[in-house]
Amino acid sequence: MKILFIHGLASSGAYKMASSLRILVKGSEVIAPDVPIEPSEALYLLEGICLDEDPDLVVGLSLGGFWAQKLRGRRKLLVNPDLHPSSMLRSKLGVMEYLSPRRDGALSFNITEEICDEYEAMEMSQFEGLEPEETNLSTGMFADRDEMVDCFDEFNYHYPGRGIRYPGTHLPNFPEIKKYFLPVILNEISPE
Repeated sequence: MKILFIHGLASSGAYKMASSLRILVKGSEVIAPDVPIEPSEALYLLEGICLDEDPDLVVGLSLGGFWAQKLRGRRKLLVNPDLHPSSMLRSKLGVMEYLSPRRDGALSFNITEEICDEYEAMEMSQFEGLEPEETNLSTGMFADRDEMVDCFDEFNYHYPGRGIRYPGTHLPNFPEIKKYFLPVILNEISPE
C-alpha cells in the first residue's frame, strides 16, 4: 500500500505525521514530498506524484488538505483542511521560516500577494464538478479544539456526512493519530 502525505504550511515531508504514519500503517510506503509554496508548482508536483506512484490513499494536513482535495479521483483523508488558505496567507505576507527541515536545505520562503491571489483563484473552483463518486472518496477529520482553522461545516456541505470530529487541536500528536486516525486510514485503504 502507498500513502501520499501532504504537509501543511511552513512544513516539509519530514513533518512528524509522516513518520507517525510509517510507524502505524505497517507494510505501507509513505511518500512525503516537500511541497512548494507556489500553488501552480505544488499542484504540478502532487499530480505528478499521483501519476507516477498511484497512491492508495492521500492524507493531507491543513494546507495539505486543500491540496489533497484537488487530487480528484483519489481516496483521501483531509485532516483539519484549510479550504481558504489565501485568507491565512494574506495575514503572513513576507518571509517565513520553515518549521521542519526541507530536503533542499531551504530555511525560509516568501509569501507574496501574487501567491495569495493564485491560491484565491484555486479556492474559487475547488468544489466545482463534485460528483457523488468523488465525495465518497473523501473523508475529513476535524479537531474539536482547532485553534487555527475550522472548515467542518463547509466541508460537510460539499461532502455530506463525510466529516468527522475528533478531540484534539490543529496539529495531531502520535496518540491522537493512533487512536482516531488509524482506524479511519485502515478503513480507507481497505474499505468494506
